[in-house]
Amino acid sequence: MIRRIIQCFSCFIVVCLLAGCHSGKGPGIKPTPLDSLERKEIISQSPVLSPEKSLAAMEVEEGFEVQLVAAEPLISTPIALTFDDKGRIWALEMEGYMPDTSGTGEDRPNGKIVILEDKNGDGVADNRKVFMDSLVLPRAICLIEDGILVAAPPELWYVEIKHDRPGKKVLVDAAYTSGNNVEHDANGLMRAMDNWIYSANTEKRYRKKNGYWLTEWTRFRGQWGITQDDYGRLFYNNNSQNLLGDYFLPATGTGNVNQRSLAGYNVKIVESNRVYPARPTPGVNRGYMENILDDSLRLVNFTAACGPVIYRGGLFKAAYHNNAFVAEPSANLIKRNILEEDGYVIKGKQAYAGKEFLTSIDERFRPVNLYNGPDGALYITDMYRGIIQHKFYLTDYLKKEISGRSLSQPLNCGRIYKVVPEGASLKPVVMPHDPVKLAALLQSPNGWIRDKAQQMLVDGKLTKAVPVLRNNLKKTDDPLTLIHSLWTLEGMGVLQAEEVLPLTQHSNDKIRVQAIATLPFVVNKTNYKQFVPVLQQMISSNDSIAAPYIAFGIRAIGPFNKSIADDMLMALAKTYAGNPFVSDAVISNLENREAVFYQKLAPAPADSNLAIIQQLKKTIANINSKPIRKDTALFRKQFPAGISLFNSTCQTCHGEDGNGIAALAPPLNNSDWVTGDKDKLIAIVLYGLTGPVKVNKKLYKSPEISGDMPGLAQNKDITDETIAQVLSYIRKSWNNNASGITSDEVLKIRQHWNERQQPFTAEELMKW
Repeated sequence: MIRRIIQCFSCFIVVCLLAGCHSGKGPGIKPTPLDSLERKEIISQSPVLSPEKSLAAMEVEEGFEVQLVAAEPLISTPIALTFDDKGRIWALEMEGYMPDTSGTGEDRPNGKIVILEDKNGDGVADNRKVFMDSLVLPRAICLIEDGILVAAPPELWYVEIKHDRPGKKVLVDAAYTSGNNVEHDANGLMRAMDNWIYSANTEKRYRKKNGYWLTEWTRFRGQWGITQDDYGRLFYNNNSQNLLGDYFLPATGTGNVNQRSLAGYNVKIVESNRVYPARPTPGVNRGYMENILDDSLRLVNFTAACGPVIYRGGLFKAAYHNNAFVAEPSANLIKRNILEEDGYVIKGKQAYAGKEFLTSIDERFRPVNLYNGPDGALYITDMYRGIIQHKFYLTDYLKKEISGRSLSQPLNCGRIYKVVPEGASLKPVVMPHDPVKLAALLQSPNGWIRDKAQQMLVDGKLTKAVPVLRNNLKKTDDPLTLIHSLWTLEGMGVLQAEEVLPLTQHSNDKIRVQAIATLPFVVNKTNYKQFVPVLQQMISSNDSIAAPYIAFGIRAIGPFNKSIADDMLMALAKTYAGNPFVSDAVISNLENREAVFYQKLAPAPADSNLAIIQQLKKTIANINSKPIRKDTALFRKQFPAGISLFNSTCQTCHGEDGNGIAALAPPLNNSDWVTGDKDKLIAIVLYGLTGPVKVNKKLYKSPEISGDMPGLAQNKDITDETIAQVLSYIRKSWNNNASGITSDEVLKIRQHWNERQQPFTAEELMKW
């Protein structure tokens, strides 16, 4: 009863805050600092704090301040947001997530998309409008043309917007998500510079063209959240990796499905995963394990990295431009990383040793996504929840932590903040609809403004801007404006070969490679001969920066003259034989022709260690290990519960074909761990495995795989029979042909390791 009164009082404070009756504290005004007793109480008891108190519990880098944009009751459990042309926030509420430690009621349709508006222009939202409700655990949204993409598992819908109300619905993808695992399914829906929409945790990308929705295969990327830099390269992460990303544009890597990995994609951008919380963080899922927490009970390394953003707002000092900010809700902090380029290689480092860009002592502060805003600020979606670990992997240890500090309730809180330079007073941003004015905004220092201007021109097919865009292609002293104009023309379907051709010869590396990347959209049977001598000259001139893009771009020539295309690929393979990036780009053109190309290359024995040889061999091996088609209907009859568990959980990391997924997990297909000792396999699934691990003589370690596989022993919803079925299924699927496993065999291992909580290491299992 007392707790309920406290919570109601907290909600009353929030209402007062939003109504303007809170001592005049608004944007740009620092909240009253906490005294030592308040800090101790917040750290020891993790009470529900008002937005003002939660702001006071934060510490941000000197020279910045955090401002409240919205809080309950205006917003609840926000997990994603986007901005429209009026500067309004469209926020996605996942209120149904983990109502308690058992996830009771997660299937209730209480998710919403809401529109938040700041009508008086003071920087704080003061109006809420529900656009859609009755959604079950919605995951992502994306505004495009006159509607919005909505990820409502498992479907992806396009919903027309009629006067801020939903109109006609079109099913874009019936299987946007592949299971019911909230932590491991597609999300993000980010509109990239190349006019495609990309998501994290999936191999699909989307685009609306000529009134129809297109779905294409792309590289698998990340776990939760996705972002791009000024040049359209994608960045992402998984829960234990600070920052991953691509050296090259996303469209260039969509070629050969036989390449399970592609050099320059899914790269570990920042080596260090160290975090520095401001408070003890015992409430992490594996806090009982050695080296997860330090002596002060603070998290040592990322365990829930998510929602990265490359800052492109133009509001912060120049040193912050192109920095990567990453959220860590388990440790109540936001990390800053500094990125540097060397040719096409991108590397990063943490901005500080021993501290973070933003920390909080409020355990319920859960930043899950970060965004650039129209005003140049860095926006934060804060679920403001006690529980963020999903039930599927929730350990008994963490359940006790949640119970001990009453973290299950309340469920109706949530905040949106923005980080701005100290003392900044920002004005609301409203985008123009005049085509020429939009084209002019492609020169803005704010990346959000440039992106939105490009999107509005493409969405509206505003051809009156075409002369301005074509003139921008001559502004070689302004690469960003030129590149945005290039892709805007492509998105509008009016980019011409004669406009691209001179740019492929440009002295600026960034302009040159972007022009080459557009070749698939402008090359046709009547003009391809104009591009051939240009590409041949670039190959012979030893243009190492452009070489991978040339290799990717040759795919545009192949349909019209396979012989010339193959000759250029061979020339690249020989010229850059030791370059793994060029080698893999060459192989991306050779789907199901790898062995023939390998024979033509005719390597000498001394050349066997060259990148082109090794990469070809690896791809050919991938082909040879492709799963044998088996009677899946029979498996569904034999192992119904096991297949259901595999589809919802295992395949999200190991792949539908069992061949593993880059940056997540090694293969199950042809795995000696799967087909070998039953007891070891059962132990891994029950209690987990922490890397590195060797599978068929190949060592898998970070960043090629995530550091840990969680166990299922503490999930009371998964029976021994279900575990036996899923293990029997993977032991018989694909190229595997081992005996099944019974529930009694699972029970035996469970009883043998009855007191165990921590995952095994491969070394420990080998000794057992």
